Amino acid sequence: MHPMRSFGIGLTLLLVNYTFICSGSSPGSGYTVSLPSDTIAPADTTASDSTANDSLSVSAFYEAADFNSIIEPVTVDPADILYPGNSVQQLLKGNAAGLYVQEASGEPGTDMNIFIRGISRPLLEARDLAASRPLVVIDGIPLIGEHPFAYDIQQYDFNRIGPATNLLTNIDPSNIKSIRILKDLASAGHYGPRGVNGVVEIETRSPESRRRITFDSYVGVVQKDNVHTINGVFENDFRQQFYERYAGITERQRYPLYLQDSLNSAYYGPSNWNDLYYRNSMVHSINASITGGSARANFRFALGTQKTNGIADNTGLTRSGAMFAMNMLPFEWLSVSTMVNANRLDRDRNRSLRDRFAEMKYLPDLSLPLAPNKANYQEYLDEFSKSFDDNKNNIIDGYFRVGLNFGKFNFYSRFSVDYNEGIRDIFYPGTLLETNSYVSNYYGYNQRMMVDNVASYSFDWNGRHHLDLEAGQSYQADLHRYNYAYAYKGPNDFIKINLLHADPNLGNYLEPTGFSRFMVFKFLDRTESRLISYYARGVYDFEDKYSFSLLLRNDGSSNAQPDSRWFVSPVVSAAWNIKNDLLKTNDRLDELKLYASAGRMGRLQLNDRYAQGPQYTVDIGWTGNPIASSFNAFPTLNRPYSLGYVGYDIPWAYTDMVNVGVNAAILDNRLRLSLEGYYKTDNELLIGIPAYAEYGYNLAYESGMKVLNTGVDLSVSANILQKQSGLNWNTSLNLNYNKNELLALPGGLDELVVGNRLLKVGESIDQYWLYQNEGIYNSDEEVPVNPETNLPLHYNGISLMAGDPRWKDLNGDYMIDNQDKELTGHSMPLVSGGFINDLQYKNWTLHLHLYFMLGRDALNQAMANRFDFINREGSIEMNSVKEITFWEKQGDYEQYPVYNPWSPVIPYRTDQDLFLEDASFLKLRTVSLGYDLSNADWFTEKVPGISRMFLYFSANNLFTLTPYSGRDPELIDYTGYDTGYGLSIPRTYTIGVKMDL
Repeated sequence: MHPMRSFGIGLTLLLVNYTFICSGSSPGSGYTVSLPSDTIAPADTTASDSTANDSLSVSAFYEAADFNSIIEPVTVDPADILYPGNSVQQLLKGNAAGLYVQEASGEPGTDMNIFIRGISRPLLEARDLAASRPLVVIDGIPLIGEHPFAYDIQQYDFNRIGPATNLLTNIDPSNIKSIRILKDLASAGHYGPRGVNGVVEIETRSPESRRRITFDSYVGVVQKDNVHTINGVFENDFRQQFYERYAGITERQRYPLYLQDSLNSAYYGPSNWNDLYYRNSMVHSINASITGGSARANFRFALGTQKTNGIADNTGLTRSGAMFAMNMLPFEWLSVSTMVNANRLDRDRNRSLRDRFAEMKYLPDLSLPLAPNKANYQEYLDEFSKSFDDNKNNIIDGYFRVGLNFGKFNFYSRFSVDYNEGIRDIFYPGTLLETNSYVSNYYGYNQRMMVDNVASYSFDWNGRHHLDLEAGQSYQADLHRYNYAYAYKGPNDFIKINLLHADPNLGNYLEPTGFSRFMVFKFLDRTESRLISYYARGVYDFEDKYSFSLLLRNDGSSNAQPDSRWFVSPVVSAAWNIKNDLLKTNDRLDELKLYASAGRMGRLQLNDRYAQGPQYTVDIGWTGNPIASSFNAFPTLNRPYSLGYVGYDIPWAYTDMVNVGVNAAILDNRLRLSLEGYYKTDNELLIGIPAYAEYGYNLAYESGMKVLNTGVDLSVSANILQKQSGLNWNTSLNLNYNKNELLALPGGLDELVVGNRLLKVGESIDQYWLYQNEGIYNSDEEVPVNPETNLPLHYNGISLMAGDPRWKDLNGDYMIDNQDKELTGHSMPLVSGGFINDLQYKNWTLHLHLYFMLGRDALNQAMANRFDFINREGSIEMNSVKEITFWEKQGDYEQYPVYNPWSPVIPYRTDQDLFLEDASFLKLRTVSLGYDLSNADWFTEKVPGISRMFLYFSANNLFTLTPYSGRDPELIDYTGYDTGYGLSIPRTYTIGVKMDL
């Protein structure tokens, strides 16, 4: 269905269901947030262009409709972050306690993960990420993201099919006024099941009643890495130590061809490929906005573009966007507002072999890697230049809101839309892949439409008792769809679209004009979901001493099974202002507030297949090719044997959370502390359990998994120096300690093996399952012998010998198997946070931001692959792919024993603690120096038309302190593996200006 047609159908449904109302206040619907400290304050609403009838301004109307949680969320001020990032995730990294950002690659535009207070489930595959991420809201619009259902047709999940661009790069940082992090159910509860993983709430800059023009721009350079290139000489010397110790005649005869001839200049000549792969490149951004109007009607219009180039593989991202917002107050009791934010993303992707082969689902002969010589590598790039890989995203979101204000009674209604579409067109010529040309086309979109209505009423008795009541309903309609086709072996490299072969009955059959229909594969899928919510909330306050809040919701989801469509969620919270109650006369204490919340909230199922019970699907796939929708071009229907069995009686999953905290301030608020502890359990989670093999299924999805996250969030800020015209020094520290535990598995199971992971009740869900390495057997005599059988220690039936690893026999049965693997390490940090210092002297400002993670471990798979060259050399699988970066020395080669690489036990297997390393780190993320010209007398006298001119220099990612031996401890994927494929996060140097007219 065409997207505009589906849009019309959705709009009709919204009109039919217009009586359903919304789930709470939001940035665009009621509350106000103070402007950042380095921005211009809003214009006086009694400006000279206002008439006598403009005594009530638009901003005053919204203040009257304020209705917040009694637990204050964490607020991030983007104006203080002079970081040339291209995504919301990069702006937030290290800036809020309890929020963890995972940046597995420095390639511009790639997806990043945000987790708030840990992970809610084991991250076993890429599709689990979508169910663990927080909700992102912009001006009250809950944004829709990519749906993970496309992974059903993928053989590899390195990247999702399509552009796979980070959709949170569509928000222009210069348009952001504030970002709030909602971590507990009391503050995030008004978003219902959508916000059960926490909420990142973004408020953009508002229209103002006076004309103001802003200009924000920077230009900079990203610095390429200094790398140690190697060639065939180094690789040959590295391998010879193994051949000299363990190789026989047969092994020597199979020595790789590309290393046999030392006179081959392609491999043994200069290793200067890095000049073509790495580069210093430019980044820049230009943004401008204009505001104007009166107190009764005002607007803001912004335009911007941002270009972020990577340091490797010719990668980059370009964003172009526009934003328009308008507020009107026709009558004192009526307000009308609207906002539209539109962006275009163009992404230049990497040219890595792994990603290309994964897209093609085809692995060629891998016996000869790319040569490290510049001339040879250039020949490859010349052939690659005949291909194309176009990645585009169009994103638009906006709302239309009408509000009524009758004093204590307020009501608003809002219609909002979020729509994003992705387009990817690929062509690779036959010269890149054994004469097989390849073409693929992807078009997909995600569409969300909402109708929200909220009514609130405020009571006040004698200035002592205050009660706010709120009631609402919401209707949300989501639609995800994609069309995807790929084709192999075109008649020539000039046909770059997957046209079908000419009719064999016609005379031109011998002159094909397209791809054979047997070489064209087409896929399409769509999924829809609906969410209807009713809620009521009340907040009572007594003399600003005691506050109580109660939220009751009832949410109905189309993705739930018919007998459990609805879920009731209660959340209660309370606060005790001890300062106002018991210590009002204490001059040393400025604030002391104790608060707590407890509640339950349902969790949405993202996939509609769990609502249908036993089902059929278009699936006749074979091993390694998951989904084939037709047989010999005829449509098929089959049971979902490879996807798993879905039965009945699947209830709503839900989250229980208890949150307790304290806020304190002393020394005239110069020292502030916020400490929160939480206990969060996620219940009735679905997971695949091996079952029904006799019917052909691999597994069955059952509910009953339960995961616990406990932790502490700490935020401390101090104004160490505070002088009127001298040096001012503000410092802040935020950190989170989080620990998770698996409390239960479906069916009372104690443990479950999923691939190379072991889930065990009572243990953490992010631990690695590894053999414990204790060295090497230097002789056969060192191998332990079973006294009962006189047989040596063996690994899965294979006797261990000299040159094999000393793996610890945990159960003492003289047999190394899965029973001797141990859960160890953590892929998620135990402690994460940031340390920020701001110094100001007269017109100068200095900003320092340190970012750290502690207690996180990484499996160095890149080094495991390097040492396991025998098995890697002889097989056609993804771990055997050698990028051009194969000719780059990374890591510490000296810390690994020289095992026998031909041993059938595979000594350099990844699933051992030999490759497990401490990946804790401390990074100097940002150093910025700024000068405010607008505070200089000589500038204001000579340039009277500019109200603000702020110049700055920023340096980012300057150094990393870590015990990790790999490239960068931050380049770890969601599984905790360092595959070596993530591009480096570069050092960036920028100069910029912020100006207001």
